Amino acid sequence: MKEQATRINEWFVPQFGPLRFRIFVGMMFLPYTGMCISFSIIGSLLAPSTIAWDRMVAIIIIYFTALGISAHAADSMGSKKNKPWGNYFSSTELLIMIVAGVATAYVIGAYYILFFVPLLLPIAILEGFFLFAYNYELWNGLFHNNVWFAISWGSLPLLAGYVMQTNSLSYTPILLSLVAFAISYFEINLSRKYKEFKRVHDLVSSKSLESRLKIISLTTILFSITFLFFRVFQITF
Repeated sequence: MKEQATRINEWFVPQFGPLRFRIFVGMMFLPYTGMCISFSIIGSLLAPSTIAWDRMVAIIIIYFTALGISAHAADSMGSKKNKPWGNYFSSTELLIMIVAGVATAYVIGAYYILFFVPLLLPIAILEGFFLFAYNYELWNGLFHNNVWFAISWGSLPLLAGYVMQTNSLSYTPILLSLVAFAISYFEINLSRKYKEFKRVHDLVSSKSLESRLKIISLTTILFSITFLFFRVFQITF
């Protein structure tokens, strides 16, 4: 299966360990999951008051389990055109990943919503909706496009991080959520072109886009780490 082989040899798939381990790690698209988590970290760090570190850890776990694991398992199960990771995981195994990830995320989220940040509830509902509508291509794929991806993987994570800290919204996180939207839109647009070039074995074009994808994902992740470093050590200019 050409598509399957192509995905297994992606730059973000480890070249060591058992095949199913490699596929599981690859299926999580860690650089792009890392971007999503980075947006939630950036949103958290925008809070003007002292950072509640337990809430930051919570939002990281929420997005890693719900989107990093569950959403990608749902995408593997719900994809109507290609099965890029083949059939190495059964439908039952994918369903377990989906349920376990979503349950973990929403149990944690429910605790903070009930006791600290009720404003997180609308975001939790929207993210849950997009998780299934996007990845299962519901309503003839109405929500399976770049715009809704950029909202659910860019804008909403940044807003969720801020809300998790403050239980409020302000102009700054709303404006920066548009930046997160633009970055995510650019990334998914390049990613779709990259996959098409890989599919037709256009190595020159795919390598060029691969480099851009690496730059976008790694720059976003490094920016969030740098921002975190500055907040931890209270560095200002």
